[in-house]
Amino acid sequence: MRIHIDIPSQWLSLHDDAGTLVRRYRVSTARNGAGEQRGSYRTPRGRHVIRARIGAGSPVNTVFVRRRPTGERWSPELAESSPGRDWILTRILWLSGCEPGFNRLGEVDTMRRFIYLHGSPDTARMGEPGSIGCVRMRNGDIVELFDLVAAGTPVEITD
Repeated sequence: MRIHIDIPSQWLSLHDDAGTLVRRYRVSTARNGAGEQRGSYRTPRGRHVIRARIGAGSPVNTVFVRRRPTGERWSPELAESSPGRDWILTRILWLSGCEPGFNRLGEVDTMRRFIYLHGSPDTARMGEPGSIGCVRMRNGDIVELFDLVAAGTPVEITD
């Protein structure tokens, strides 16, 4: 399997090893656009791999902070009580860059920037930029993708 994320179209495509399209998902990348610099709140481009899969078996809408479940479940009421919170829900696929000096090591390290593919509240709009660097997905979509990919799966992000 391999993943391609196209920033302009806001689509994530999953292909099998023969290159056949297996699934396609609407996503939301960074509202600040593409970029690799730490602190830029941009979605990093280039070749990556899934370094870690986090949240297997967690209920949909499980809230994660620092890759750990908080014990909370997202709800409109919880969202109302925590305005402006950046919700990371359900599953996390943590990315690591593969291109030293571009998206790996130093001030451009995707993994040290904590860039994930992750679930989002049902209210989060897909198909348009809106995150602070990560790739947001609908909860049902991230559960499905999570179950289809392994650690080490290649991920290409292009603009």
